[in-house]
Amino acid sequence: MNAADAVTDALCELHTRFAGLRDGRLADYIPQLALADPDAFGLALISMDGHRYSAGDVEVPFTVQSVSKPFVYALSLSVVGLDEVGRWVGAEPSGEAFNAISLEPGTGRPANAMVNAGAILTTALVPDTRHAPRFDRILDYLSRFAGRQLDVDEQVYASEALTGDRNRALAYLIRSAGPLPVDPVAAVETYFRQCAVRVTALDLATMAATLANGGVNPVTGDAVVPEPVAAHVLAVMATCGMYDASGDWLLRVGLPAKSGVSGGLIAAGPARFGLATYSPLLNPAGTSVRGHLALGALSERFGLHLMHNPALAGSTVTLVTTADDLPSAPTGERERAGRERVAVVAAQGALDFTAAERVLYALDESGPQETAAVVLDLRRVTDIDTAARAMLNSGLARLTGSGRRTAVADPADRLVGQGTAAAGAPRYFASREEAVDWCATRRTG
Repeated sequence: MNAADAVTDALCELHTRFAGLRDGRLADYIPQLALADPDAFGLALISMDGHRYSAGDVEVPFTVQSVSKPFVYALSLSVVGLDEVGRWVGAEPSGEAFNAISLEPGTGRPANAMVNAGAILTTALVPDTRHAPRFDRILDYLSRFAGRQLDVDEQVYASEALTGDRNRALAYLIRSAGPLPVDPVAAVETYFRQCAVRVTALDLATMAATLANGGVNPVTGDAVVPEPVAAHVLAVMATCGMYDASGDWLLRVGLPAKSGVSGGLIAAGPARFGLATYSPLLNPAGTSVRGHLALGALSERFGLHLMHNPALAGSTVTLVTTADDLPSAPTGERERAGRERVAVVAAQGALDFTAAERVLYALDESGPQETAAVVLDLRRVTDIDTAARAMLNSGLARLTGSGRRTAVADPADRLVGQGTAAAGAPRYFASREEAVDWCATRRTG
């Protein structure tokens, strides 16, 4: 039983809360998407350390659709630069639906790269050569963001190509104003294939986490795009990623996000995590009903809004070791009769959701292969917010419930008042030495 499963518990609770909702409808204007299972629902979170948490149908494949837009935008920014991309595509919220005709008067520039008109043009800006065809480049980059080789759902592609006249009309309107740098037919066909790339919710969480991690995939370590590119993409996602609902989303949920009509939805917490949901029942704006509610509830529960705690100083986990290796440990500590090996995890600074996840993961990594006991040292912690306190208490309860002797050095009583712990909870001490001594000598009955 893992302490870090406190994060999984939260995802499972949200999955249970919203799985029974039947609001919304499938995207039937692309016939193949109308065949999706309306009950499918998955939630996934990837931390900046590559830790994965999930609940529900996170390995069910579906097509990426408009969630591809920020990643192809990132590719275009990487290969031709911000100024050149900005010459062709704007970066202003359109206040209109995803398939609206949002062209700047006088120039014909699409409003931004998140609406269909802008995405078609962004796709067209990706270089196309004999040795590196445009779509091959796009598929390679999407795969690197996901951390595995992706493929195309040919049935969805054919269905989309058969019914995609509005996107073709958008391409010709852009061309009529002058700025489309390639043939409209070629641009739209590549865009259709891009939207038909097959992913899972876990893939999308990894892709979002890569943007949040400055362009470096936290699972594979691959530097997919430069950090400034990731920052530019997140900025446009924050203001434009949810189309005409972007302002309300940023106000209430407070995370850069992007939705897709197949039911995928991503959100990114810069330097913190990547989130993704999959549920194909959509609201009138083309966003997953369950996904929207789940991410909103998760943001509120864990204080994930960008405008909360904008900067936390210092490292979270400062020490993961055993009591034997500490300078204060007496020589031959483990050889003393009745004493056992004790793991020690120390934290510092202000703890929020992201910090608490790292602490819980460190507690898991401290054993139990080599140690039956663990001490969490909170002496240098300056603050613990409500979400982090709930996570830490839940994770510590899991450790004690699994049979590990667990103690907390918490002289400021930031986690729980000393001596007030309930039965089965960890023991609390004013010093690390006292906590280690109790763990090392404590015997089970």
